[in-house]
Amino acid sequence: MQKILGLVAVAAISLAFATEAVATEWNVSLWGKRRAFTENTEKLAELVAEKTNGEFTLNISYGGLSNNRENLDGISIGAFEMAQFCAGYHRDKNPSITVLELPFLGVETLEQERELSMALYEQPAVKEDLARWNATLLMPSPMPQYNLVGLGDAPRTLDDFAGLSVRATGGIGAAMEAVDAVPTSMSATEVRQALDSGVISAAAFAPHAHMAFGTIENAKWWTTNLNPGTVNCPVVANTDALNDLSDAHRDALMSSIDEALDYYVDFYTNNTMEAWGPALDERGIERISYDAESLAAFEEAVAGPAAEAWIEDMSARGLPAQELYDFATGKLAELKGN
Repeated sequence: MQKILGLVAVAAISLAFATEAVATEWNVSLWGKRRAFTENTEKLAELVAEKTNGEFTLNISYGGLSNNRENLDGISIGAFEMAQFCAGYHRDKNPSITVLELPFLGVETLEQERELSMALYEQPAVKEDLARWNATLLMPSPMPQYNLVGLGDAPRTLDDFAGLSVRATGGIGAAMEAVDAVPTSMSATEVRQALDSGVISAAAFAPHAHMAFGTIENAKWWTTNLNPGTVNCPVVANTDALNDLSDAHRDALMSSIDEALDYYVDFYTNNTMEAWGPALDERGIERISYDAESLAAFEEAVAGPAAEAWIEDMSARGLPAQELYDFATGKLAELKGN
Protein backbone atom coordinates (compact mmCIF):
# COMPACT_ATOMS: atom_id res chain seq x y z
CA MET A 1 0.00 0.00 0.00
CA GLN A 2 2.80 2.39 0.92
CA LYS A 3 4.46 1.70 -2.42
CA ILE A 4 1.19 2.44 -4.24
CA LEU A 5 0.71 5.68 -2.32
CA GLY A 6 4.27 6.64 -3.19
CA LEU A 7 3.62 6.03 -6.85
CA VAL A 8 0.43 8.08 -6.68
CA ALA A 9 2.33 10.95 -5.06
CA VAL A 10 5.02 10.83 -7.73
CA ALA A 11 2.37 10.80 -10.43
CA ALA A 12 0.63 13.79 -8.87
CA ILE A 13 3.87 15.75 -8.70
CA SER A 14 4.71 14.82 -12.29
CA LEU A 15 1.27 15.95 -13.41
CA ALA A 16 1.71 19.25 -11.60
CA PHE A 17 5.04 19.87 -13.33
CA ALA A 18 3.57 18.86 -16.67
CA THR A 19 0.68 21.26 -16.20
CA GLU A 20 3.08 24.03 -15.26
CA ALA A 21 5.23 23.26 -18.28
CA VAL A 22 2.41 23.72 -20.78
CA ALA A 23 1.02 26.87 -19.15
CA THR A 24 1.94 29.98 -21.11
CA GLU A 25 1.61 33.62 -20.13
CA TRP A 26 2.18 36.49 -22.53
CA ASN A 27 2.49 40.11 -21.50
CA VAL A 28 0.65 42.54 -23.77
CA SER A 29 1.54 46.24 -23.93
CA LEU A 30 -1.29 48.70 -24.65
CA TRP A 31 -1.79 52.29 -23.48
CA GLY A 32 -4.45 54.62 -22.17
CA LYS A 33 -7.39 52.64 -20.84
CA ARG A 34 -9.71 49.95 -22.12
CA ARG A 35 -11.77 51.42 -24.96
CA ALA A 36 -13.20 50.51 -28.37
CA PHE A 37 -9.70 50.67 -29.85
CA THR A 38 -8.49 47.85 -27.61
CA GLU A 39 -11.50 45.56 -27.80
CA ASN A 40 -9.84 43.39 -30.46
CA THR A 41 -7.01 42.56 -28.06
CA GLU A 42 -9.33 42.14 -25.08
CA LYS A 43 -11.49 39.73 -27.06
CA LEU A 44 -8.44 37.87 -28.33
CA ALA A 45 -7.30 37.32 -24.74
CA GLU A 46 -10.74 36.04 -23.77
CA LEU A 47 -10.91 33.60 -26.69
CA VAL A 48 -7.40 32.25 -26.20
CA ALA A 49 -8.04 31.57 -22.51
CA GLU A 50 -11.31 29.81 -23.34
CA LYS A 51 -9.82 27.63 -26.06
CA THR A 52 -6.90 26.52 -23.89
CA ASN A 53 -8.83 26.13 -20.64
CA GLY A 54 -6.73 28.89 -19.12
CA GLU A 55 -3.38 27.32 -20.06
CA PHE A 56 -2.52 30.24 -22.38
CA THR A 57 -3.22 33.71 -21.02
CA LEU A 58 -2.63 37.20 -22.37
CA ASN A 59 -1.90 39.61 -19.52
CA ILE A 60 -2.92 43.02 -20.82
CA SER A 61 -1.24 46.11 -19.39
CA TYR A 62 -2.34 49.67 -20.09
CA GLY A 63 0.86 51.65 -19.94
CA GLY A 64 2.59 49.50 -17.35
CA LEU A 65 5.06 47.87 -19.72
CA SER A 66 6.09 50.57 -22.18
CA ASN A 67 5.47 54.00 -23.60
CA ASN A 68 3.12 53.76 -26.59
CA ARG A 69 5.80 55.09 -28.94
CA GLU A 70 8.19 52.39 -27.76
CA ASN A 71 6.00 49.31 -28.02
CA LEU A 72 7.68 48.19 -31.23
CA ASP A 73 11.08 48.56 -29.57
CA GLY A 74 9.87 46.45 -26.65
CA ILE A 75 8.68 43.75 -29.02
CA SER A 76 12.05 43.73 -30.78
CA ILE A 77 13.95 42.87 -27.60
CA GLY A 78 11.34 40.53 -26.18
CA ALA A 79 10.43 42.80 -23.27
CA PHE A 80 6.86 41.59 -23.82
CA GLU A 81 5.25 39.19 -26.27
CA MET A 82 2.46 41.26 -27.81
CA ALA A 83 1.74 44.95 -28.34
CA GLN A 84 -0.37 47.45 -30.19
CA PHE A 85 1.12 50.50 -31.90
CA CYS A 86 0.21 53.10 -34.49
CA ALA A 87 2.27 53.42 -37.65
CA GLY A 88 2.08 57.21 -37.61
CA TYR A 89 3.81 57.36 -34.23
CA HIS A 90 7.07 56.28 -35.82
CA ARG A 91 6.95 56.22 -39.63
CA ASP A 92 10.65 55.40 -39.93
CA LYS A 93 10.27 52.19 -37.93
CA ASN A 94 7.46 50.75 -40.03
CA PRO A 95 7.45 52.58 -43.37
CA SER A 96 5.72 49.85 -45.37
CA ILE A 97 2.38 50.04 -43.56
CA THR A 98 2.23 53.84 -43.67
CA VAL A 99 0.78 53.43 -47.16
CA LEU A 100 -2.52 52.82 -45.35
CA GLU A 101 -2.23 56.23 -43.68
CA LEU A 102 -2.11 58.19 -46.92
CA PRO A 103 -4.72 60.96 -46.95
CA PHE A 104 -7.90 60.36 -48.93
CA LEU A 105 -7.02 56.76 -49.68
CA GLY A 106 -10.73 56.13 -50.00
CA VAL A 107 -11.53 53.62 -47.27
CA GLU A 108 -15.20 53.98 -46.40
CA THR A 109 -16.00 51.34 -43.78
CA LEU A 110 -14.41 49.49 -40.89
CA GLU A 111 -14.85 46.25 -42.84
CA GLN A 112 -12.86 47.66 -45.76
CA GLU A 113 -10.15 48.90 -43.41
CA ARG A 114 -9.96 45.47 -41.81
CA GLU A 115 -9.72 43.51 -45.05
CA LEU A 116 -7.30 45.94 -46.66
CA SER A 117 -4.98 45.86 -43.65
CA MET A 118 -5.00 42.09 -43.34
CA ALA A 119 -4.20 41.74 -47.05
CA LEU A 120 -1.34 44.26 -46.89
CA TYR A 121 0.12 42.56 -43.80
CA GLU A 122 0.63 39.43 -45.90
CA GLN A 123 2.78 41.17 -48.49
CA PRO A 124 6.42 39.97 -48.44
CA ALA A 125 7.86 43.50 -48.25
CA VAL A 126 5.66 44.29 -45.26
CA LYS A 127 6.61 41.10 -43.45
CA GLU A 128 10.28 41.82 -44.12
CA ASP A 129 9.88 45.39 -42.86
CA LEU A 130 8.40 44.28 -39.52
CA ALA A 131 10.82 41.37 -39.24
CA ARG A 132 13.52 43.96 -38.56
CA TRP A 133 11.80 44.37 -35.20
CA ASN A 134 11.29 40.65 -34.66
CA ALA A 135 7.58 41.39 -35.06
CA THR A 136 4.78 39.44 -36.71
CA LEU A 137 1.65 41.39 -37.65
CA LEU A 138 -1.46 39.72 -36.22
CA MET A 139 -4.36 42.07 -36.86
CA PRO A 140 -5.31 45.72 -37.35
CA SER A 141 -7.40 47.95 -35.11
CA PRO A 142 -9.75 49.37 -37.78
CA MET A 143 -10.87 52.94 -37.25
CA PRO A 144 -13.22 55.24 -39.14
CA GLN A 145 -12.12 58.42 -40.83
CA TYR A 146 -10.60 60.96 -38.47
CA ASN A 147 -12.20 64.34 -37.84
CA LEU A 148 -11.31 67.28 -35.66
CA VAL A 149 -12.58 68.73 -32.41
CA GLY A 150 -11.33 72.11 -31.37
CA LEU A 151 -11.48 75.20 -29.22
CA GLY A 152 -11.98 78.80 -30.22
CA ASP A 153 -13.43 79.93 -33.52
CA ALA A 154 -14.60 77.08 -35.70
CA PRO A 155 -13.04 76.72 -39.17
CA ARG A 156 -16.23 77.17 -41.21
CA THR A 157 -14.37 77.07 -44.51
CA LEU A 158 -11.16 75.31 -45.47
CA ASP A 159 -9.46 78.72 -45.65
CA ASP A 160 -10.13 79.10 -41.92
CA PHE A 161 -7.67 76.28 -41.17
CA ALA A 162 -4.73 78.55 -41.99
CA GLY A 163 -2.50 78.82 -38.92
CA LEU A 164 -4.59 76.42 -36.81
CA SER A 165 -2.39 74.22 -34.60
CA VAL A 166 -3.68 70.65 -34.93
CA ARG A 167 -2.64 67.33 -33.44
CA ALA A 168 -2.44 65.21 -36.57
CA THR A 169 -0.16 62.28 -37.38
CA GLY A 170 0.89 60.58 -40.61
CA GLY A 171 -1.04 61.38 -43.75
CA ILE A 172 -3.61 63.39 -41.82
CA GLY A 173 -0.81 65.76 -40.91
CA ALA A 174 0.03 66.12 -44.60
CA ALA A 175 -3.60 66.91 -45.32
CA MET A 176 -3.61 69.61 -42.65
CA GLU A 177 -0.49 71.17 -44.12
CA ALA A 178 -2.28 71.42 -47.47
CA VAL A 179 -4.83 73.78 -45.95
CA ASP A 180 -2.06 75.73 -44.17
CA ALA A 181 -2.81 74.35 -40.71
CA VAL A 182 0.13 73.57 -38.42
CA PRO A 183 0.16 69.82 -37.64
CA THR A 184 1.85 68.50 -34.53
CA SER A 185 2.53 64.82 -33.88
CA MET A 186 1.99 63.63 -30.33
CA SER A 187 0.76 60.44 -28.75
CA ALA A 188 -2.88 60.10 -27.79
CA THR A 189 -2.21 60.32 -24.07
CA GLU A 190 -0.63 63.77 -24.46
CA VAL A 191 -3.43 65.39 -26.45
CA ARG A 192 -5.92 66.43 -23.77
CA GLN A 193 -3.32 68.38 -21.80
CA ALA A 194 -1.97 70.01 -24.96
CA LEU A 195 -5.48 71.05 -25.95
CA ASP A 196 -6.45 72.37 -22.54
CA SER A 197 -3.19 74.30 -22.15
CA GLY A 198 -3.43 75.93 -25.58
CA VAL A 199 -0.42 74.17 -27.10
CA ILE A 200 -2.82 73.03 -29.84
CA SER A 201 -6.24 74.33 -30.82
CA ALA A 202 -7.64 71.18 -32.38
CA ALA A 203 -7.08 67.44 -32.45
CA ALA A 204 -7.69 64.80 -35.11
CA PHE A 205 -8.97 61.49 -33.76
CA ALA A 206 -11.53 58.83 -34.48
CA PRO A 207 -14.68 59.19 -32.33
CA HIS A 208 -13.69 56.57 -29.74
CA ALA A 209 -10.45 58.40 -28.96
CA HIS A 210 -12.12 61.80 -28.64
CA MET A 211 -14.31 60.23 -25.96
CA ALA A 212 -11.66 58.07 -24.31
CA PHE A 213 -9.01 60.80 -24.06
CA GLY A 214 -11.41 63.58 -23.10
CA THR A 215 -10.82 65.96 -26.00
CA ILE A 216 -14.56 66.66 -26.22
CA GLU A 217 -14.87 67.77 -22.60
CA ASN A 218 -14.03 71.40 -23.36
CA ALA A 219 -14.39 71.34 -27.15
CA LYS A 220 -16.57 73.83 -28.99
CA TRP A 221 -16.79 72.31 -32.46
CA TRP A 222 -16.48 69.07 -34.46
CA THR A 223 -15.89 68.61 -38.18
CA THR A 224 -18.42 66.06 -39.37
CA ASN A 225 -17.14 65.30 -42.86
CA LEU A 226 -13.57 66.49 -43.35
CA ASN A 227 -12.53 62.80 -43.49
CA PRO A 228 -8.85 63.25 -44.42
CA GLY A 229 -7.87 59.68 -43.59
CA THR A 230 -7.21 57.37 -40.70
CA VAL A 231 -4.32 55.77 -38.82
CA ASN A 232 -3.19 52.17 -39.07
CA CYS A 233 -2.63 50.59 -35.67
CA PRO A 234 -1.72 46.90 -35.74
CA VAL A 235 -1.36 44.34 -32.99
CA VAL A 236 1.92 42.43 -33.28
CA ALA A 237 3.60 39.50 -31.60
CA ASN A 238 7.25 38.92 -30.89
CA THR A 239 8.16 36.43 -33.62
CA ASP A 240 10.37 34.26 -31.41
CA ALA A 241 7.63 34.00 -28.78
CA LEU A 242 5.10 33.13 -31.47
CA ASN A 243 7.35 30.40 -32.87
CA ASP A 244 7.99 29.02 -29.39
CA LEU A 245 4.31 28.40 -28.72
CA SER A 246 3.08 24.84 -28.76
CA ASP A 247 1.04 23.93 -31.83
CA ALA A 248 -2.14 23.92 -29.75
CA HIS A 249 -1.49 27.37 -28.25
CA ARG A 250 -0.44 28.87 -31.57
CA ASP A 251 -3.58 27.51 -33.19
CA ALA A 252 -5.71 28.91 -30.35
CA LEU A 253 -4.16 32.34 -30.92
CA MET A 254 -4.25 32.48 -34.69
CA SER A 255 -7.69 30.91 -35.03
CA SER A 256 -9.14 33.58 -32.72
CA ILE A 257 -8.08 36.60 -34.77
CA ASP A 258 -11.06 36.69 -37.13
CA GLU A 259 -13.53 36.31 -34.28
CA ALA A 260 -11.78 39.03 -32.30
CA LEU A 261 -12.02 41.37 -35.29
CA ASP A 262 -15.69 40.50 -35.84
CA TYR A 263 -16.37 41.45 -32.24
CA TYR A 264 -14.33 44.64 -32.55
CA VAL A 265 -16.15 45.89 -35.66
CA ASP A 266 -19.54 45.11 -34.13
CA PHE A 267 -18.61 46.85 -30.87
CA TYR A 268 -17.31 49.96 -32.61
CA THR A 269 -20.33 50.20 -34.87
CA ASN A 270 -23.08 49.45 -32.38
CA ASN A 271 -21.62 50.85 -29.17
CA THR A 272 -19.09 53.57 -29.90
CA MET A 273 -20.79 55.21 -32.87
CA GLU A 274 -24.18 55.03 -31.20
CA ALA A 275 -22.75 56.95 -28.24
CA TRP A 276 -20.95 59.57 -30.33
CA GLY A 277 -23.86 61.78 -31.35
CA PRO A 278 -25.34 61.99 -27.84
CA ALA A 279 -21.88 62.76 -26.43
CA LEU A 280 -21.63 65.78 -28.73
CA ASP A 281 -25.16 66.90 -27.94
CA GLU A 282 -24.69 66.65 -24.18
CA ARG A 283 -21.73 69.03 -24.37
CA GLY A 284 -23.27 71.45 -26.84
CA ILE A 285 -20.54 70.87 -29.41
CA GLU A 286 -21.29 72.49 -32.75
CA ARG A 287 -21.12 70.30 -35.85
CA ILE A 288 -19.24 71.87 -38.76
CA SER A 289 -19.86 70.43 -42.24
CA TYR A 290 -18.21 71.38 -45.52
CA ASP A 291 -19.81 71.51 -48.95
CA ALA A 292 -19.00 68.90 -51.57
CA GLU A 293 -17.13 71.36 -53.80
CA SER A 294 -14.74 72.37 -51.02
CA LEU A 295 -14.10 68.75 -50.03
CA ALA A 296 -13.41 67.76 -53.63
CA ALA A 297 -10.91 70.59 -53.99
CA PHE A 298 -9.29 69.57 -50.68
CA GLU A 299 -8.91 65.96 -51.83
CA GLU A 300 -7.56 66.97 -55.22
CA ALA A 301 -4.95 69.22 -53.63
CA VAL A 302 -3.81 66.57 -51.16
CA ALA A 303 -4.28 63.00 -52.37
CA GLY A 304 -2.16 62.88 -55.52
CA PRO A 305 0.83 64.88 -54.23
CA ALA A 306 0.87 62.93 -50.95
CA ALA A 307 0.89 59.59 -52.76
CA GLU A 308 3.63 60.72 -55.12
CA ALA A 309 5.76 61.99 -52.25
CA TRP A 310 5.26 58.74 -50.32
CA ILE A 311 6.26 56.61 -53.30
CA GLU A 312 9.38 58.71 -53.94
CA ASP A 313 10.41 58.71 -50.29
CA MET A 314 9.83 55.01 -49.69
CA SER A 315 11.48 53.99 -52.95
CA ALA A 316 14.58 55.88 -51.86
CA ARG A 317 14.57 53.73 -48.71
CA GLY A 318 14.62 50.57 -50.78
CA LEU A 319 10.96 49.63 -50.41
CA PRO A 320 8.91 48.50 -53.43
CA ALA A 321 6.75 51.57 -52.82
CA GLN A 322 4.93 51.71 -56.14
CA GLU A 323 4.09 48.02 -55.79
CA LEU A 324 2.74 48.50 -52.27
CA TYR A 325 0.70 51.53 -53.29
CA ASP A 326 -0.72 49.76 -56.33
CA PHE A 327 -1.57 46.74 -54.19
CA ALA A 328 -3.36 48.86 -51.57
CA THR A 329 -5.36 50.90 -54.06
CA GLY A 330 -6.14 47.85 -56.19
CA LYS A 331 -7.27 45.81 -53.21
CA LEU A 332 -9.46 48.65 -51.99
CA ALA A 333 -11.08 48.95 -55.40
CA GLU A 334 -11.74 45.22 -55.31
CA LEU A 335 -13.31 45.47 -51.85
CA LYS A 336 -15.55 48.33 -52.93
CA GLY A 337 -16.65 46.31 -55.92
CA ASN A 338 -17.82 43.40 -53.75
